[in-house]
Amino acid sequence: MNQTLRADALARQPLQQRAKDRFERVIEASESLLLEKGLEGFSIPLLAERLGYARATIYKFFPTPYAVYNELLRRYLARLEEALYRAGADSQASSISWQEATAAFVSLAADFHNANPVGRLLILGGPVTDESYRAQEITIAHLGSLTRRLLAGAGIVLPEMEPDTAALAVDIGTTCFRHSVFLHGTVTPSYRDEAVYAMVAYLSRYADGTRGSFKTGT
Repeated sequence: MNQTLRADALARQPLQQRAKDRFERVIEASESLLLEKGLEGFSIPLLAERLGYARATIYKFFPTPYAVYNELLRRYLARLEEALYRAGADSQASSISWQEATAAFVSLAADFHNANPVGRLLILGGPVTDESYRAQEITIAHLGSLTRRLLAGAGIVLPEMEPDTAALAVDIGTTCFRHSVFLHGTVTPSYRDEAVYAMVAYLSRYADGTRGSFKTGT
């Protein structure tokens, strides 16, 4: 998340330990409420009621529900990024094709979404307002930058100029995931495989048949 979002769509990070503890309790309760009610059933008044807090206590850190969503989204993206880099580090000694690297990234992302229903909701959920659309586009761009770095170690150096080919590749795979979640509630193996096929087909124009080690980016 960054400042292309309105200030009231971003969490206000606490400084004091007591405030940090309360902030984390709000995040934990928000995740439980989203898991139970989904986006349509989530509200700060209901969250305050569940926690036994005054609404003002929550608004101090989270001016709008989007501030809650985006804080959770930021954390899930960090976890996904860590998982991708860890997988890259584990495979660093292997020499695999860029197609295999792409399949590995997609499979890991599918497993991550299936194991984290709230993260799946926030990352793959469709936009419902202009603000959530902007948040979704920022997420795609962030994952595109990550994908660009990871694929560079597998033999694909994507062009830096427009269009943003890394973001487009991620968007292609994400669309497959999102459609699967809409129909089935999870990313199914068939839609995972279709995401791999679609991304490989798109990226092939930049690969030139190269092979390279599966390495983490710098």
